[in-house]
Amino acid sequence: MFSLRTADLRRLNSLTKYPSIPTHHTLDPKNGGLVEEPAVFPGTVLGTEKVDGTNGRVILLPDGTWLIGSREDLLTASGDVVHNPALGIVDALRSVAREAAGERDAITVLYLEVYGGKQLPAWRKYGSGEPALRLFDMATIGPDLLEWDLAKISAWRQDGGQPYAAEPALREAARAFGVELTPRLFEIDGGALPADIAGMRAFMEAYRVTRVATSGEPGANEGIVLRTPDRAVITKARFQDYDRTLKRRAARK
Repeated sequence: MFSLRTADLRRLNSLTKYPSIPTHHTLDPKNGGLVEEPAVFPGTVLGTEKVDGTNGRVILLPDGTWLIGSREDLLTASGDVVHNPALGIVDALRSVAREAAGERDAITVLYLEVYGGKQLPAWRKYGSGEPALRLFDMATIGPDLLEWDLAKISAWRQDGGQPYAAEPALREAARAFGVELTPRLFEIDGGALPADIAGMRAFMEAYRVTRVATSGEPGANEGIVLRTPDRAVITKARFQDYDRTLKRRAARK
């Protein structure tokens, strides 16, 4: 039977980390620019806003306890008197963890974007400094995987082993846990996405302004996350990557 008191926290941390999302157009490792090699989306592609904040994790455990983490580290656990205050993640997510906690068969991980707080560089884009959050992914992981060693867990995670929720289940989880999803921007056939870099940047412009500002004039978001409804394919398209690439091209002319 799972118990947080006896669990290997290094394994649990590795098991639940969120992997990097690949760029929609391949990045050139030599100069960090994009190359004309887009990802291929079979069928429907869902576009969601890439909110400019920081990733947080709420890890709901089978014994009814919970953990909160940043992208890399565990920051606090249920029952802790003190916590790591990094980037305001714990303060933003503690109420979600407490309300969602309960005994369950598997480890449920909620991946949320924490944004708008004054500890974050882009806070002015979203309002007056009030922290906010949006759910963008969820995974359900069997506790038996904690028996693996760290190397095996890391390889499994990097190979895409984490079982993420498809769009219908993610929407239902958001309702059940009382949180909002990152904005859904469009749902189109994958073949309608521009294949070239310049065309993709032009396509993205309609979604430049954030839809999740808490007050005041909304600023620019970070980009768009593209995914199939079953989440089998997922990529990110960041404005800064496209703008940098096109600026370099223009300078060479």
